[in-house]
Amino acid sequence: MANKIKITAGDVSVEATLNESKTAAAIAENLPIEATAQTWGDEIYFSIGINIEPEDPKATVDLGDLGYWPPGTAFCIFFGPTPMSSGDEIRPASPVDVLGKIDGDPTVFKSVRAGAKVTISEV
Repeated sequence: MANKIKITAGDVSVEATLNESKTAAAIAENLPIEATAQTWGDEIYFSIGINIEPEDPKATVDLGDLGYWPPGTAFCIFFGPTPMSSGDEIRPASPVDVLGKIDGDPTVFKSVRAGAKVTISEV
């Protein structure tokens, strides 16, 4: 399984580290992935067309977490509060499986707009 991935969204390109979850392994097996970014507050998400059963869904996540959102078969990048957040928490629309974390500053994704091309590949 690819432990390191590269995420390019619009003009932003970062590396991230996948965890040891079954969800991360399922996504790594399907790289590269290309999609179109959608935004929801300080979250980028996009359907990856891979149906993965929920593994250990979390109602809140940490800054820089990467998640899989089962209802939308979507890959999510969390870089700040969402419309569902309260206070300093980062709350997805519904629970997600955390599958990894951005290496470095996740707030670089604030410049990415809906409609941007997103590519996830192995490093």
